[in-house]
Amino acid sequence: MELSNNKILITGGATGIGFGMAERFIKEGNTVIICGRRLDVLEEAVSKLPSLIIKQCDLELESEREALYHWIEKEHSDLSVLVNNAGIQNWMSLEDPEFFNKAKKEITINVEAPLHLTVLFKELKSLKTIINVTSGLAFVPLIKAPVYCATKAFFHSFTLSLGRLLEDRAIEVIEVIPPALNTDLGGKGIHDMWDSVDTFIDSIFEQLKEGKKSVSHGFSIAMSNAGKETLEGIFNQMNPRE
Repeated sequence: MELSNNKILITGGATGIGFGMAERFIKEGNTVIICGRRLDVLEEAVSKLPSLIIKQCDLELESEREALYHWIEKEHSDLSVLVNNAGIQNWMSLEDPEFFNKAKKEITINVEAPLHLTVLFKELKSLKTIINVTSGLAFVPLIKAPVYCATKAFFHSFTLSLGRLLEDRAIEVIEVIPPALNTDLGGKGIHDMWDSVDTFIDSIFEQLKEGKKSVSHGFSIAMSNAGKETLEGIFNQMNPRE
């Protein structure tokens, strides 16, 4: 992937990993568009990065995903990179009376939305790269976030297939595999002890400069490269029986 002179759309780009990627891509000489559900959060992102282009969009809704594509098609038809980053994480048990409703929302935002956007945006003649943000939890689940982990396992598998499916269109597919980071994913304070987003961004951009199509950091490197026995051990360590 060429890391400069692109026009890039990052879903969920106003906070966390998405904002970190937006900031770095701008520094590398790119034009960056971010979308998100909350206008106040998007405006706060612009206050920090004035060159950002923002678009309010609720990716949970099929109609808004289609509206986002048509807006890009009309206003930014030179878009060259789509970053499927938006995602939600619920820590919950099967005893939660809202378990199924929360699960449906996770599946819609973490799976259905990026699949739909991929189908839409692959038709842009200018598109050169799709970046999918999965998770180290795609390889070994944390049972406190069972549906989130399952959605990321799905997205990891789909991303592998997508790279081959889009070869004839000359669209490069890159997977970004974050470990737990100090963000508000899953709730405030849950991930405070983990590496900063800046550290993660530094790591993955070095790998992108090397031309890697799968980039990760820290614990996610170990999990993505581990064999079955190692993953079983990690699973038991992460999820001790009470």
